[in-house]
Amino acid sequence: MSEARPDAAFVQAGPGAKVPRTVWALGFVSLFMDLSSEIIHALLPVFLTATLGASVAMVGLIDGIGESTASITKMFSGYISDRLGRRKPLILLGYGLGALSKPFFAIAAGPIPVLGARFADRIGKGLRGAPRDALVADVTPLAIRGRAYGLRQALDTIGAFLGPLAAIALMFALADNMRTIFWIALIPAVLSVLLVIFGVGEAERRADATVKSPPLKLAELRSFDREFWMVAVLGVVFTLARFSESFLVLKANSEGLPLAWTPLVLVVMNLVYSLGAYPAGAISDRADPRWPMAGGLVCLVIADLLLAFGSGLIAAFAGIAMWGLHMALTQGILARLVADAAPAQLRGSGFGLFNLATGIAMLLASVLAGMLWSSLGPDTTFLAGALFALIAGGMLRFVRPKDSGANA
Repeated sequence: MSEARPDAAFVQAGPGAKVPRTVWALGFVSLFMDLSSEIIHALLPVFLTATLGASVAMVGLIDGIGESTASITKMFSGYISDRLGRRKPLILLGYGLGALSKPFFAIAAGPIPVLGARFADRIGKGLRGAPRDALVADVTPLAIRGRAYGLRQALDTIGAFLGPLAAIALMFALADNMRTIFWIALIPAVLSVLLVIFGVGEAERRADATVKSPPLKLAELRSFDREFWMVAVLGVVFTLARFSESFLVLKANSEGLPLAWTPLVLVVMNLVYSLGAYPAGAISDRADPRWPMAGGLVCLVIADLLLAFGSGLIAAFAGIAMWGLHMALTQGILARLVADAAPAQLRGSGFGLFNLATGIAMLLASVLAGMLWSSLGPDTTFLAGALFALIAGGMLRFVRPKDSGANA
């Protein structure tokens, strides 16, 4: 089930070319797994603090370890996929591990077992992430690469807002029985794995990428030029600005949002995110992708200010919506910038290096956010995020994206 295409047609395809079938399949795989994960994630901060008695700092630590583990694991999975010359086995392994981790949330008796389940779940995310992102670039012409990443991100995010909606409905239907809800979340995870098996194909490797890459040594880092490292540094600073969404849930809860309605936070954020991701990717195919990135950073600063200084649920949800808009304007474009800057034969390793750097930053960001929240209050947490967003905005002028036109 490979995406067969002549190399010349791949290079010369214009902006009107169709997004490949494999990209659509990967999008729906992401949709089902995110549906599963977000049912759990929408309730997890409250489950940890209200049911298991964990502190907010512990919530930040669990999220930070989980997300950084995912990003660090991408380093190795991306490299291995380059060495194998195949992406699908690691994608399947990653989604399979994600599905297997889901029951452990339901049986957890304390925060440490939750940390273990989150750790396993995020290892699965790390195993699949870099090969999946590299596969999108492998099968997609450069002229529509922004659209392809935007489409996959949009479908992923549809699952991310359907998950919290399902969590709300299940909270009412099951009288706030979060453990039973976590068991139900296993169903879409299994569907995701089946879709990988039967719907995702390998790319037919291009002529310059048929030979397996040599082991990636320190000297081989010279294959990644200044443009790649500038994108990586931008990603690190940007990640410091956007800590875990668990803090959005806790903020809304502190402003009076009832327990059963806490998943609405992620519904609002991800609805805005999903609606904006594809248009942002399409814009980046026709204009300088730094413009939507800059707009996304402005939205993040506005979100942080609303969450820091606003009072009541209206201000909180306005900030949450702006947070979703900043994600729409930045996440797919960051992936596209990495794909453009990394050498084709080391594209998986490039995504891995990028995610290693941003994974460490995510751990620092979430731990710092939890500490600031616990010691100085939520206002300081969001103001720190705004400061890092402004720094990231200043760095955009040092990034030089490739021309994505039809003749690229």
